[in-house]
Amino acid sequence: MNGLYYIGLDVHKKHVSYVIKDAAGKRVEAGQVVATRPALSAWADAIGRPWTGALEATLFSGWIYDHLRPYAEQLELAHPAMLEAITCSKKKNDRLDADKICDLLRCELLPRCYLAPPEIRELRRVLRYRNLLVREAVRMKNKISGLLMEAGEPYDARRLHGKKYFFEYMGSLKDTPESVVELLHISRSNLELFERLQQRLLAGLKRQPLLQQRLRRLQSIDGVGEVLALTWALETAEVERFSSLPQAVSYCGLCAAQRESAGKSYRGPLSKQRNKHLQRVLIEAAKLAPRWNQRLRQVRDRERERGHPNRATVAVARKLGAYLLAVGRSGQPFVEPSLAA
Repeated sequence: MNGLYYIGLDVHKKHVSYVIKDAAGKRVEAGQVVATRPALSAWADAIGRPWTGALEATLFSGWIYDHLRPYAEQLELAHPAMLEAITCSKKKNDRLDADKICDLLRCELLPRCYLAPPEIRELRRVLRYRNLLVREAVRMKNKISGLLMEAGEPYDARRLHGKKYFFEYMGSLKDTPESVVELLHISRSNLELFERLQQRLLAGLKRQPLLQQRLRRLQSIDGVGEVLALTWALETAEVERFSSLPQAVSYCGLCAAQRESAGKSYRGPLSKQRNKHLQRVLIEAAKLAPRWNQRLRQVRDRERERGHPNRATVAVARKLGAYLLAVGRSGQPFVEPSLAA
């Protein structure tokens, strides 16, 4: 182990700052390397000794991790929110950031961050892009309604976005400004495009052999649809990494941040340190799932009787998360517990 180098990497879009130290903490080398695959390969080949490294999790860290992993004895991803030694520093630059990451790794104090397997990350990227298309389609729907309200045109809000009604309605417009008519047609074209593309991406994800059996098990839960099942499967990746249900609930952003000092404890709103994609889908599903799941309906009604409709939604989302986690751990289809239990 005395011959092992420790390397801290501070990652940016165009370059990567690095600091190399030995086991005693003596700096061996420091510098920058261009953030391209050929440059990183040449740099890793020139190190000349076995090494273990760490880099902070950023938007650019995934491909750099995948590229450097074969060169290293071990490569770790650091949790950015927990690197207090960097974020609270009085003096901060790329070289010092890399130096602190290197020391944290060398002293076994690095706050490690989970990184999903490459194949899961590829599918997750597709799902998140599909969610972007859904949001853009909603924006187009809102824009269509807004344009008609600006022009003072009455319309049936429940039928407006149906294809047949929309074009019949457009044919009935007489005194509407030409600019509004043109923008309505453009918005409708964009809406159809976004909906068509998101359906294509969703169909492609459902056909993935890596996901098919897992999705089938997750959808055995009453109230769990294909979007929630896909989101849970791809955002959690490997449910074995959750040692307990509270840990999974925290990851989903369904619990409050806690502050405790001098025997006094304070609970705030739902924590912002969460997987926002999974949180959003679980909250949306919790509003609909009680229609098909009697157990979830009981949870919702019990919380509503206490006068907290928003807490009722969060409680249903937590219960959904518990069911999804149980199915993931067991590897078996869901069995509804007895209502009398």
